[in-house]
Amino acid sequence: MLLALSLVLTAFSTNTIVNEGNPQANPQKSKTNQKEIKKQASEKNAIHPFHINVQEAELTEMRRRINATKWPEKETVADASQGVQLAMMKELARYWATDYDWRKVEAQLNALPQFITEIDGLPVHFIHVRSRHKNALPIIITHGWSGSMLELIKLIGPLTDPTAYGGKAEDAFDVVIPSLPGYGFSGKPASTGWSPEHIGRAWDKLMKRLGYNHYVAQGGDWGAIVVDQMGLQAPEGLLAIHTNMPGTVPADVDKALLTGGPAPSGLSAEEQRAYEQLIRTSKESDNARIMGSRPQTLYGFVDSPVGLAAWLLDHADGNGQPAAAFVKGLNRTTSKTGELTRDEILDNITLYWLTNTGVSASRLYWEYKGGFFNAKGVNIPVAVSVFPGELYQAPLSWTKKAYPNLIYYNKPDKGGHFAAWEQPELFAAELRAAFKSLR
Repeated sequence: MLLALSLVLTAFSTNTIVNEGNPQANPQKSKTNQKEIKKQASEKNAIHPFHINVQEAELTEMRRRINATKWPEKETVADASQGVQLAMMKELARYWATDYDWRKVEAQLNALPQFITEIDGLPVHFIHVRSRHKNALPIIITHGWSGSMLELIKLIGPLTDPTAYGGKAEDAFDVVIPSLPGYGFSGKPASTGWSPEHIGRAWDKLMKRLGYNHYVAQGGDWGAIVVDQMGLQAPEGLLAIHTNMPGTVPADVDKALLTGGPAPSGLSAEEQRAYEQLIRTSKESDNARIMGSRPQTLYGFVDSPVGLAAWLLDHADGNGQPAAAFVKGLNRTTSKTGELTRDEILDNITLYWLTNTGVSASRLYWEYKGGFFNAKGVNIPVAVSVFPGELYQAPLSWTKKAYPNLIYYNKPDKGGHFAAWEQPELFAAELRAAFKSLR
């Protein structure tokens, strides 16, 4: 599916310029080649402005396909235990095809400073907003699945302009929000290797390319895995990470979860609760298992907007599957406090459809061979926020062991797996508090 973008991307050259023979024997040729090498490197590292302009024909075709959906019969149970319920999907499809307006979010994105740059041969799309306040702390924030950079844009105002949201000028951040490889307007990897480990290294290159010699990193869902990997890599200039889906599970507990054995003895009440939540999460992770083993088989994501939407909605959170935050959001048309709304959920789904990234985003599950919730040995400073609707509530005891350089730990009273999307101002306040000691 093609998008008409006002930015025309020039293919980056992959040719390598080499000196031939003895450079001292032909100093002029050597000098010329070095200039060309430097010019090519400069162009390769260039940062280009990015603007979105989806052809109306693409939106018309999307609506046609929604209206042409071939529906299954109603589920045979009274709840969502068989999957996303027919009545919910039919009502969402009706609204999507008749009343939903993509142009609103397109204008919202185009009002933000968007860019694209090549990193390790892949175009990376990102939003970069500098604060007007002096000494703002640079932060790179990474989204996950089934979200996108759209789940993070409500953070931009509270983080870059804290005085307008009850904070202080010294709490300000410069905010960088990239789209993961294979997601949104970033490029789709044409070969294997774009794992969370690789993405972590790429994000460090991005921050350095933007001129930041020191910065912090934040992530939830896949973003949490990425920042854990960045913490392991500990690149120069990375001051600390913040995660709202921490990897804290001790090795013996992780082994019991993987083998289906009994929980290790001696768990506290809080640890036992976390163990039971992790068992439940494992049972609700069928979509992750399929994407992790057979992502290329998911051709329906490319053919059917409704098929794609149902899959993206069936993500679990700590309060149910489909994600309770999504179910509530689909019944919410407006929100004065920033809570998730029906249009925001459809913005995200429509972004996946228009960019044809249902399959390419799924491949990240295939690329990653590590654990999601296990302790990984991160030793740099780490801040943790444990939201009540997360897949599991990481106990403080596990968190201290997993992150020996723990600088912040808090349990907010609301928010879930998509906390930045659901409670943006509360999430921003968490980040201010989390990194306050680094100012």
